[in-house]
Amino acid sequence: MSLGASSMCPTQKRTLSCLLAGRVGKRPKQENAQELQEAAVQLLNRHQNLSDLFLEVGSPNPCNLICKEYSGQKKAASESPSPTIGGSLLVNELRRKAGELGVPVAALSVKMVVERLLDLTGHIKGDREQVLLNSTQRVQLSVLLQSTRELLSLEAFCSKLFWQEYWRDQKQPMLEVVHHLHTQNILSLEYMLESENGVRSWLMSELKALCGRTATEEGDGVPQQVLSTVVSVLVRAVFEETQDSTAAPCGRLSQVCRSVLDDMLSWVLDTLNCKQTLQSGETTAELWVQMFDASLCGVSVSPDALRRFFTHSLTHTLTYRPRLKVSDAIAMQREWGFAKTCRLLTSLFRKLAVIFKVEELLSHLQQVLETHEVNWQHVLSCLSTLLVYNPNTQHSLKELLSRLLSSAFEVYDLENMITAFLLARQGALEGPGVFPSYSEWFKMSFGGASSYHGNSKKSLVFLLKFLSDLVPFDPPQYLKVHILHPPYVAVKHRALLQEYISLTKTRLADLKVSIEEMGLYEDISGAGASVQPQCQPRQDVEKAISLFGSTGRISATVMEASIFRRPYFLTRFLPALLTPRVLPVKPDARMNFIDSLKKAEKIPAAQHSSYIESCQRERQRQQDSKGVSVVNDDDNPQEVLQVQLQEHRALLTEGGSDGAVSAQLARISHTLSIVFPERAEELVSQAVIKLHVDESTFSELHNKVVNMILRSFCQSLLDASRISPPNKQSPWASQFVNILLGHRQLLTALLHRMWDLLHNQGVSLSAAHVLGLAAFVVHLDASQAQCPKVQLCPPLLPGPVSVPEALTTALPCTTQTNMLFCVRFCVAAVCYGLCRSESLCDQPQQQQQYNPCGLYKKLLYLIPRLMPDMRRLPIEASGESEYVGANKQGEEENRGLWKSVTDTNTTWRKSAWELWKHAPFHLLVKLPEYQFSFSEWLAAELRVQRSEDALSDPDRQEYQQWACQQLYLPSPVDQGGCAGDLRTACSHILNAVMDQKTVCAQTQENTDHRPSEAGTCLPDILSRLQEIVYEMELTSRSQRTQDKGHFLLDLISHRCSVTSDLQSISSELSLQQTLHTWNRVILALPAVMLVTVKTGGGKRTLDCETLMEHINQYQRKGCSPAGLLPYHLTAHFLRAVLMASVSCDCASGEVNKAMSLISLQCPLLLVSAGHWWGRLSPVLVSLWHRLTDGQPLPQQLQVLADCHLWVCSSKDGVSCPVPSAPPLLLAACLHCVWEGQGSGKGIRTSLEMLGQLTEHHSQLLVFLLFLCVTDLLTTFLTPQRVKGLQRAQELCKDILTVLVDSADWLLLFKSPCSEKGLYQPVAVVTSDEYTRLMPLAFYSLVPHLNSEVLEKTVKVPGFLHTAVLCYSSLIKLFMDGQTPCPVTEHLTDQVLVSQMDPSYILTRAQQVLLKTISLTSPTSLSQHQLNQLEALCVDLDPEVAAALVFHLSSSSLSPELDFL
Repeated sequence: MSLGASSMCPTQKRTLSCLLAGRVGKRPKQENAQELQEAAVQLLNRHQNLSDLFLEVGSPNPCNLICKEYSGQKKAASESPSPTIGGSLLVNELRRKAGELGVPVAALSVKMVVERLLDLTGHIKGDREQVLLNSTQRVQLSVLLQSTRELLSLEAFCSKLFWQEYWRDQKQPMLEVVHHLHTQNILSLEYMLESENGVRSWLMSELKALCGRTATEEGDGVPQQVLSTVVSVLVRAVFEETQDSTAAPCGRLSQVCRSVLDDMLSWVLDTLNCKQTLQSGETTAELWVQMFDASLCGVSVSPDALRRFFTHSLTHTLTYRPRLKVSDAIAMQREWGFAKTCRLLTSLFRKLAVIFKVEELLSHLQQVLETHEVNWQHVLSCLSTLLVYNPNTQHSLKELLSRLLSSAFEVYDLENMITAFLLARQGALEGPGVFPSYSEWFKMSFGGASSYHGNSKKSLVFLLKFLSDLVPFDPPQYLKVHILHPPYVAVKHRALLQEYISLTKTRLADLKVSIEEMGLYEDISGAGASVQPQCQPRQDVEKAISLFGSTGRISATVMEASIFRRPYFLTRFLPALLTPRVLPVKPDARMNFIDSLKKAEKIPAAQHSSYIESCQRERQRQQDSKGVSVVNDDDNPQEVLQVQLQEHRALLTEGGSDGAVSAQLARISHTLSIVFPERAEELVSQAVIKLHVDESTFSELHNKVVNMILRSFCQSLLDASRISPPNKQSPWASQFVNILLGHRQLLTALLHRMWDLLHNQGVSLSAAHVLGLAAFVVHLDASQAQCPKVQLCPPLLPGPVSVPEALTTALPCTTQTNMLFCVRFCVAAVCYGLCRSESLCDQPQQQQQYNPCGLYKKLLYLIPRLMPDMRRLPIEASGESEYVGANKQGEEENRGLWKSVTDTNTTWRKSAWELWKHAPFHLLVKLPEYQFSFSEWLAAELRVQRSEDALSDPDRQEYQQWACQQLYLPSPVDQGGCAGDLRTACSHILNAVMDQKTVCAQTQENTDHRPSEAGTCLPDILSRLQEIVYEMELTSRSQRTQDKGHFLLDLISHRCSVTSDLQSISSELSLQQTLHTWNRVILALPAVMLVTVKTGGGKRTLDCETLMEHINQYQRKGCSPAGLLPYHLTAHFLRAVLMASVSCDCASGEVNKAMSLISLQCPLLLVSAGHWWGRLSPVLVSLWHRLTDGQPLPQQLQVLADCHLWVCSSKDGVSCPVPSAPPLLLAACLHCVWEGQGSGKGIRTSLEMLGQLTEHHSQLLVFLLFLCVTDLLTTFLTPQRVKGLQRAQELCKDILTVLVDSADWLLLFKSPCSEKGLYQPVAVVTSDEYTRLMPLAFYSLVPHLNSEVLEKTVKVPGFLHTAVLCYSSLIKLFMDGQTPCPVTEHLTDQVLVSQMDPSYILTRAQQVLLKTISLTSPTSLSQHQLNQLEALCVDLDPEVAAALVFHLSSSSLSPELDFL
């Protein structure tokens, strides 16, 4: 202060009378200045009225001078900071008056300002209601303070003296006045806080009063300014570090400021805990919470001080009033979720956390938990707020939990254990979209051998002891988790776990939570409402049916429940399963599941009958009257959801913060959990959603909510896009989709609605709908890690698939209409995905997050197909083409791409053109999953319906030729092409055609979803195949290579080997279907492709090894009837031999060699050639003459002609010598003639003639018997030929009559092929199934022989041995369920019906065998053979085994005993 001594306190006290006397007389100024100053100060200190003093001396009040100079100061205030002329005049006047009064100028000016200030504020003292100045007062105060600053600058004012006078005269100054004094640099707030003891309590009351002002009062904005100034001062005083180490510490100021900050924060927390606190957040404490904002005091406070302040405040909040114990936190934790936490408290946590990283916050939270007693409600509410508002919290929290558990098990620390459990449960409260469920976390942490407790018994005991200590306090849902998903325990320590489970079950019983009421598949967590007892069985039924549909077997859980939890199974599970309904015409998964349980005798017969009757009554009821479902709108949360969605949309349009959007989505999720009352924590990723593509059975309320959600998403996307492009938007869309994934029932309804919109209503959707739904699918794809698998019903795809793949299936490309919609939808989706991922990175690995590969591939297929100009711009792996630059697209191009989609005046063709030229679009093709391979293109093209194609026939031919020849044939293999290899291209086409036919055959009932085979582009694709094969043929000729046969046959061999891996009926049927498809395709290709011409030793010869191996290994299994190739296939194979032979040096000789080799190694083709020779002869003879210019037939073909001529002659009764041909060929020709002739004298005459032949030709009769036995088995396996049983039996009996004295025919029924001797070829003529059923044929034939023939047959050497082996094999077939059950519905002959019954055949077989044993001499079998047969029958049929021992053992005394 410049006034020097005048600012000092007087050293001598003088009376008022002396001072008054001194004013009358004159005193020398220079000599008595010190005394005058002391007297003036003493006078002022005695509270004399200065104004009255001025009046006493007859002078006006100097305070009025300040007001008179207002107009002059207002003009000069902004011109210069230096004192104004008016200010100088004022000081001169003050000095003059001070001289007259004999007081210091500073003292006079202080008293003058105080008086004026008290007058301005109305002399308010003590308690008062006014907190802020009005506008008039604020203007007057501004003028007063401006004058005061001028006095201060002219050293005519003392700030400290002013504060002493002002504080003494007005005990409760207005905080706004103090604020202006501080901001005008007249008197600092720091000095005020440090000078007087009562300032702290005054400041506290002023701050609370200021926070209590409502927004309607005058002076909006001023409270925030005042509070911001005060908070800045307080924070600086406490948390700002002083750089000058020599400065004296201001400990008292720091303590006062810290106490003010802490007390105000405590006041806020107390206010939140008050029951009268409004939930809307408009409380008296809300204004103070707003002060925790980095932008408010960040200018005057350093970042480090602000971080220390926020850290201190967070610590204070977390540790404020730690009244609750850990046990209380465990019990009450469920009420502390985000949705139930006071909004003001969550706002406080958000503001305190905004300047920190998640890792820093969780680290500090851990430190506080380790070093303080905490308020658990605040700690857990803080964690919930972080999880909801910051998506990165989940990962950091998982790491924190891992550290806590590792530390806990290292030193067996209970505090870390309980902390980890509380934090994990709190995270689970917020739902699976925010944090994994408690059950999932518990399983991951303790469910495996490598878990924290799995390394030692001590760790296990520690865990179980900890869990046991929690039992008295744990809510039931957590106890259920521990029972349903117990910790991993080694076998030797299972007793420890059983003790804990027993304790837990006892506790649940005390809580009246029945163990039996727990669901079979219950997965409980603390999130969401607990499942009602009446809902749990229904959920168990749905899960059991889902597992049954995917595995085909009753799950072990259900089977165990039917035994060990029988009360729950009978009284809860079965009633939920057997709920009456209208049974579908075709059995669905539920019906099949019920039937399986019925067969397993798990459903009581009476209960099942009652269920069937109830279902019939339900059908009748629905037929009588149409049921109407009434939805009660009372307390319907639909309106609440509508409002919340509108608020969410408003936040997006008004620029709401990410945290506010996240909080609103959390509230929406809570409302959805009410609309769809399921377990909010259920892990949908562990289940499979069934998507019924034909129908949707959801309630009216659910349908409305789903439409509301989709409509809101589309509108929100459009609103947000008007403000900024996708790459500039907040992650609201991803968060929106994530909350939907936390509700399985809602997700199921959403997927059904999405399927219906995309598959059935695509044409009617507007551009806005298309864009919104496309973006929705994009975000589903980005979140597919949290999505469950989807099973389409009917199964259009093999097995469960991801959600994006299922929805992509809803976009067929089979007709012009759905092609146009599909390209519109996919263009919108990919454009959105590319624009959304622009903010991530230019690398394709980063872009794929928002670009579904299925939709991307559809564009690669549709755009070149529908837009011919695009074929000149092929997608290349480098991302460049002739017209597309290699430079990255700029921000302007990104906006142009987005505009092409959102502009209402644009077309899909313009959008597709912009997209095709967009460089990032080309980058994705570098990734393998985004490459549209040749095989995928073929599959898509084969689904197109030619009659409704967008292309005409010529255009389609041009497009397909471009795709095959220009796009895929030259492309590298790693890009889905063929690398110029014609064989690779041919293989792709063949596989695609076969796959398409197989899929169509497997889903014939789904004609609404797959085009019929006749209407597809199969003829066009086969034409492309023929073009490639023709080019391959020309290439092989030019390169002088003739090894093309192996290529085709190796391809089909590979497919058949994969198909026939499993020995089952389904595998055999699949193999037959594969062969049937292959045969149809191969008949469209040149036959010469099947046989290889090899060069060796300077000669060119035929190589038929691969063809014969193919026929023996695969074609044999697909023949129908067995043992005979179809005519067209037989002709094709033989044409292949003839056509390939002309490339050899000696065509005729090569044909002879090939046919000789076929007769030895491929008897099936030989039998088929003999059977069909009547039709083959003109075809092959004409072909041979064309190929060789009329040369005579090769010798082996002439043998076929001779055999056919001999058979025809014998049929006419003409005797002629037997040709020199293989017996099997002769038998095949004869069998063919007999099929057309029927039974009668002609056949018997032929048999008698054959019986008179030499022994060399007896093989013919055996082979002929084999062919007839094959016919006999065919009547059992083929319903169409069941009427031929009697004729087949007659033929076999006639042949056996001729062969009665020969034992060769018994070789046909030997099971190992090696024991068949000369008749081994029969094993590679018929199928394996027929070979397996030869014992059935044996006993379908032998018991029907007349007694004379049977007696002769029994005496044939080896008959008994063969009969016993066939009998044992027949019993095994019967026991394994492999005996055929012929369809005898159309048979009227009951005797014939009984003869085809497997049980009848088995009974007759036993009778005949016992009779045979009784008629057989003991010497007919060796002891070794007898022991072998006895061991074989002792378990299968003890009676037969006993008969063998009794009659044939050397110790038998009664070999003549007859068992009949």
